Amino acid sequence: MKRFLTALTLSAVVSAGFAQEIPQLGNVLNREKTSLNGAWNYIVDVQEEGYYDYRMNPTPWGFFLNAKPQRPEDLIEYDFDKAPQMQIPSDWNTKDEKLFFYEGTLWFKKSFNYSKKANKRAVLYFGAVNYEAYVYLNGKLLGRHEGGFTPFNYDVTDFIKDGENFLIVKVDNKRKKANVPTQIFDWWNYGGITRDVYIIETDDVYIENYNFVIDKTGKKQIYFSIDLNKNEEGKAVQITFPELKINRTFTSNSDGKISGVLKFKDLTLWSPENPKLYSVILKLDESTLKDEIGFRTIETDGKKLLLNGKQIFLRGISIHEEKTNGGGRANSVEDAKQLLSWAKELGCNFVRLAHYPHNEFMVREAEKEGILVWSEIPVYWTIDWENPATLSNAKNQLKDMINRDKNRANVIIWSIANETPHGQTREKFLSQLSEYAKSLDSTRLISMAMEVTSAANYHNKLQDNMNKYVDVISFNQYIGWYRDVNDAPKMTWEIPYNKPVIISEFGGGAKYGYHGAKNQRWTEEFQENLYQENVAMIDKIDGLAGTTPWILKDFRSPRRVLNDVQDYYNRKGLFSDKGEKKKAFYVMKNWYEKKKQEYDKK
Repeated sequence: MKRFLTALTLSAVVSAGFAQEIPQLGNVLNREKTSLNGAWNYIVDVQEEGYYDYRMNPTPWGFFLNAKPQRPEDLIEYDFDKAPQMQIPSDWNTKDEKLFFYEGTLWFKKSFNYSKKANKRAVLYFGAVNYEAYVYLNGKLLGRHEGGFTPFNYDVTDFIKDGENFLIVKVDNKRKKANVPTQIFDWWNYGGITRDVYIIETDDVYIENYNFVIDKTGKKQIYFSIDLNKNEEGKAVQITFPELKINRTFTSNSDGKISGVLKFKDLTLWSPENPKLYSVILKLDESTLKDEIGFRTIETDGKKLLLNGKQIFLRGISIHEEKTNGGGRANSVEDAKQLLSWAKELGCNFVRLAHYPHNEFMVREAEKEGILVWSEIPVYWTIDWENPATLSNAKNQLKDMINRDKNRANVIIWSIANETPHGQTREKFLSQLSEYAKSLDSTRLISMAMEVTSAANYHNKLQDNMNKYVDVISFNQYIGWYRDVNDAPKMTWEIPYNKPVIISEFGGGAKYGYHGAKNQRWTEEFQENLYQENVAMIDKIDGLAGTTPWILKDFRSPRRVLNDVQDYYNRKGLFSDKGEKKKAFYVMKNWYEKKKQEYDKK
């Protein structure tokens, strides 16, 4: 304990104990809860004086105390109540112009009244905080969380007061070598409390999470598992699927777990053409938890990708979690609907949610819209491969991604990495992630975006030792952007693995409204020609099962500095940031229409 306190913060000594960080609650959106969204006060802390003293030792008198002068002579050099406010969830980069490029620490404070409910537990839930969060309730340290795109929660029953409370979060988005993602990445490092904050009310014993999976051999049965928060035997859970006429009750074992089989007479499988969802009701004592769940199978047969036993072509697009019209972290149902509507205009039945787990709203809206999903953790470019803490961090993010979305029928691929350099340490790291993902969920496919490293003359051969750890071979290629577009018609491709192939990225940049010759970079005509040559080239690849071009819309990136063209935007979007269609959009849309007609005949 002493070592942990020293490494974490001496403030814990003052705050006398920790809350219990608990396993992630599933289906948070449909639970009984109180929102803490809205206006929060914030303090910019460039030198982290609210956390360290002037000798860089953690201070017991930090900002987390929310201290107020008790006498006229008291010296307290901060006051949250006089500090500016920011709407949460959001990112600070687009909410305060002084913080547009800022990477460092902000402190956020929310005062709120709470009515404690008899025989109920209180769980404090964060959808995501980027990147590192120290969380304090009423001056007491709850814990530290690392990772900017996954949820976390604490049992605060013994910490929350009946009446007035204050919650303080120290948020730090500085890039570090050991982080996941690491020090460099090609998207905006939006800092802040970027997703919803709730207090969830539960019974003393509650359903922590659950999973329902259809038998893929054709038997008319559903396998299920339910985890309770406590190791209590004999707790009865009633499972009801009204439309399937299923109404069964099961009891927990000594580990607080329930598993079994549900039989049905007939069932419609979820598909992009018919995204059928079934209402399910789980009842434990007097508590009811509802969800809508779809059922489908996803598997491979050699180089074919099979959805519900039928070969499918994934007409996809890559998407960043960024709002339109000026950027900022996307964080609402409306944001999800906007981005997905553009993908549907393109003719997509699939989206690659790059390069990190996106908001739960995005996954659920895609499921309702009949759009399949590739979900990814931010093991991106050069990770600290030999650092055990980095591997543990990546595993935690993988686990949290899977636990949150394992009941979403549209999620068919868990991706463990993007464009990582070959080498033994990388392969050891990634193979462990692959095996861990399969141990958590054996019903979905594993992939990663590889790089083509062998290109002799005009022959590209994919060679990656990770091929045996993935179910789908995916790779990024940028012929026409980082190699002459005139090479595309000459290219041949060799994928020496008997697995389906997805081209996970291709494309090039163009500024909307900038026109010229097709060999003039940054024009819409250049991008249009690049897409024409690329779809003709990749259409010849043996085993091609889908594509996710880069990218749906222009997005902010600090790596894109060319004035009057990029202006800190990656311009590879088929849409501009304002939703204006570039000429390449129509190339991709027409090709996808042809691919749909081709596969509809199969």
